[in-house]
Amino acid sequence: MSYNVIRKSFDLGDGRMVEIETGKLAKQADGSVVVKMGDTMLLATVVSAKEAKEGVDFLPLSVDYQEKYAATGRIPGGFLRREARLSDYEVLISRLVDRALRPMFPTDYHADTQVMVSLISADKNIMPDALAGLAASAALAVSDIPFNGPISEVRVAKIDGKFVINPYMNDLERATLEFIVAGSETDIVMVEGECKEISEEEMIEAFEFAHNAIKIQVQAQKELMEAVGKTEKRVYSHEHSNPELRERVFAETYQKVYEVAKSGSAKHERSDKFAAIEAEFMLSLGLEVDDTTKSLAKKYLHDVQYDAVRNLILDEGIRLDGRDVRTVRPIWSEVSYLPAAHGSAIFTRGETQSLTTVTLGTKLDEQMIDGAFINGHQKFMLHYNFPSFSTGEIRPNRGVGRREIGHGNLAMRSLKQVMPSDEENPYTIRVVSDILESNGSSSMATVCAGTLALMDAGVPIKAPVSGIAMGLITDEKTGKYAVLSDILGDEDHLGDMDFKVTGTEKGVVACQMDLKINGLIWEVLRNALEQSKEGRLHILNEIKKTMSSPREEIKPNAPRIEIIKIDKEFIGSVIGPGGKIIQEMQRETNTIITIEEKENQGIISIFAPDKESIGKAVKRIKGIVAKPEVGETYEGKVKSIMPFGAFVEIMPGKDGLLHISEIDWKRYETMEGIFAVGEEVKVKLLDIDKQGKLKLSRKALLPRPPKPETRQEDTQS
Repeated sequence: MSYNVIRKSFDLGDGRMVEIETGKLAKQADGSVVVKMGDTMLLATVVSAKEAKEGVDFLPLSVDYQEKYAATGRIPGGFLRREARLSDYEVLISRLVDRALRPMFPTDYHADTQVMVSLISADKNIMPDALAGLAASAALAVSDIPFNGPISEVRVAKIDGKFVINPYMNDLERATLEFIVAGSETDIVMVEGECKEISEEEMIEAFEFAHNAIKIQVQAQKELMEAVGKTEKRVYSHEHSNPELRERVFAETYQKVYEVAKSGSAKHERSDKFAAIEAEFMLSLGLEVDDTTKSLAKKYLHDVQYDAVRNLILDEGIRLDGRDVRTVRPIWSEVSYLPAAHGSAIFTRGETQSLTTVTLGTKLDEQMIDGAFINGHQKFMLHYNFPSFSTGEIRPNRGVGRREIGHGNLAMRSLKQVMPSDEENPYTIRVVSDILESNGSSSMATVCAGTLALMDAGVPIKAPVSGIAMGLITDEKTGKYAVLSDILGDEDHLGDMDFKVTGTEKGVVACQMDLKINGLIWEVLRNALEQSKEGRLHILNEIKKTMSSPREEIKPNAPRIEIIKIDKEFIGSVIGPGGKIIQEMQRETNTIITIEEKENQGIISIFAPDKESIGKAVKRIKGIVAKPEVGETYEGKVKSIMPFGAFVEIMPGKDGLLHISEIDWKRYETMEGIFAVGEEVKVKLLDIDKQGKLKLSRKALLPRPPKPETRQEDTQS
């Protein structure tokens, strides 16, 4: 069988090469490519149905990124020893690719489309996630699937003061900012990342640097597409149309919808009024109306709402809830709402509310990450839950969805930037945000509630963090635009941008942007960031009215942790044979004790429900690891009695010989009756010989008796 293998390569700008290959693997897919950088290889495939399903008026796109364990020379854990459902990390990468691709499909394309990206070979120092968007787009480019691309994704980081595209993994530890940026040849469509309190202007510099790299990668895909001969895409027709019906819908409902939008009513009241307008119009069509006409009428009614809300903002500067474009919704917050939790907070902004808790745990509570590429442990977790009642809906509880994983990750990235070091805070920390009400920006409410709950728990965070979601409404014909602060759910749905920014007083710590339009002008982005800073600082001031700094002490019901560092040589002594000593200590002191070796030291973490238990464990451990010092006095315990003396334990596991001659200044002929086993005796350590044997003395601690006086007559004689 012959293969027509076609390859295109490009330089990342520093001599590192990326190659795109097609025509060799997965040829029955509509499009497939292998992207290679060093030893890292990604296989991307795309398949799209020839026709759309009846009644579907959206793009049913699924994107799955999966890492094969064989790519890193590992066998999966678990009972089955095979790749299971996608990990959170894989879900997050899948979302990044999905968010970059979805806006680039034609709005009237509704065929089932599946993109699959697999890591099939891995270089441990080359992060594959930054290549996944490129691979997916290239697979679409070499197919006949309609797509307004190509696009690409890159990681941009600032390391040692310089911007770098797709840096090596071991260099990222020194990065002050790290963003995944996706875009086309002309526009940025998606951004996600974190940074260390940087300025808004530095963010834009990073985006521009990334976009310049994206342009090169898009050009390589165009050349590949031409070489394959896929410049012409398939013809499709996925939507019915009825211009007369559309005109009628606008004529009869636009003004009504506009007035409801302008009324400034609450979410459910507004939804009920919009629903009433729709029901009234649908009744006017008559009972015999066909399903296609019904479907088109609903689509056109949505278009009416889309136009009315946007025009209201652009023409009058009025939003659905009556605010102007810069005003943030009313805020109230409270800490310690849950008395049994280690830390808790409620944060409510408008009709969005988060109840967030903080739980302090031990090293044993750390999360184990067992991925093909990323594995290890992490001691800071943030989980975000979005139950259906938060929007007044009924929905089966199927577990955590991709949206919840993505929103939780953004909040986790934000708070991670201000978390204390391990030395400042030894706890494993779990933050859980339960969204109780939602009308836009629930992930930003999670950041704010998380900040308060951490401070309430006494976690010494470096600074409070707040977040705000920015929106954008544009009119391509007139060039008018409006940047919206603290967007509602409807404004996210009907708007052109969802730009979430989090930060402290000093600067930005994380961001996430999704763009639904072509042609985001840098001036607009600058305005959005400037306006976001104003709103973010306002929210931060509201948070500080409730709590401005962490509690000095953790709460009485929170567990205690104490860290002890010991010499490496004593690790075995503390653990004991088969773990006997450490298990006995844990049982008798009601503590959890963990030991790990770091930098030739033993790091012991003692976790207990109260200070008394910790004190007992600390005393016992210090006794085990203490080194006997010649000249020191010890309270010992008689362990055994021999004819020539007694063996006395002066420290746990450390016995010394108290010779019969060192018991007292007077002479003893026998040990009988002097001591009993278990009796406590104060002794002094006289010497440690070359074999490590301890020589003890009780006599050295007793006053020396005076010498007997010599009688004169005895002298004369």
